[in-house]
Amino acid sequence: MPDALLRLDRVSRNFGGLQAVAECSFDVHEGRITGLIGPNGAGKTTVTNLIAGEMRPSSGGILLDGRNIAGWSAHRVARAGIARTFQLARELGGLTVMENLLLAPYPQKGENLWLAIVQPPAVRREEEELKERARTLLERLQLAHLRNEPAQNLSGGQKKLLEIARAMMTRPRLLLMDEPTAGVNPALIDQLVTYIRVLRDELGVSLLIIEHNLDVVEALCEDVIVMAAGSVLARGTMAELRENPAVVDAYLGGGGSEYAAL
Repeated sequence: MPDALLRLDRVSRNFGGLQAVAECSFDVHEGRITGLIGPNGAGKTTVTNLIAGEMRPSSGGILLDGRNIAGWSAHRVARAGIARTFQLARELGGLTVMENLLLAPYPQKGENLWLAIVQPPAVRREEEELKERARTLLERLQLAHLRNEPAQNLSGGQKKLLEIARAMMTRPRLLLMDEPTAGVNPALIDQLVTYIRVLRDELGVSLLIIEHNLDVVEALCEDVIVMAAGSVLARGTMAELRENPAVVDAYLGGGGSEYAAL
């Protein structure tokens, strides 16, 4: 097994007297689509927030290529190569699809007044490069025909794709996805699965995906981590996890609503 791209080392997060994440440890390996599943309240989104820099861990380490990024700010984590998407798409509704993408990369030369004055050719060249990158992503995700459309006019599925494209504008090495199929028309889920594979297979991005639709997890992920009560309970393929009594008990203990899909 190659060295981990991302490693969580006994990460915990407390909210007052509540321990949402407890001594959580797992690896995410480069070139893989890794699933993160578990019953509601297992701590999956909290872990994602800790990795992305939106929260500080109470203890433990988060290592990206061996460098501890625990406690880094979200923008510093993003610049280090980790991007994320959200369960509810967070588009800038009044801007066009293309404008949403062009705002994402940071820093940009044109944001620096001095560079804009003394190096206008370099600023224009970077702007053209970003536009070309945005056009390429929109083509890959079949959003090119909507590039001048206000983002607020997109369907739920299209907003998910826009958020993926915007994250990819930062050239991440690791993309964190929180329930990418939530709110998506069931008829479009297979298409979204195909696009997520493109991110890994053609664009070279590793992914960590939280997803409650376990058919999607099985279709995408060769490696699946199960969380329960803030810790890692098990890891393996979906076929292996279905035969794991501890995993079955965790889903039933969580109310059983998700067990049928397991």
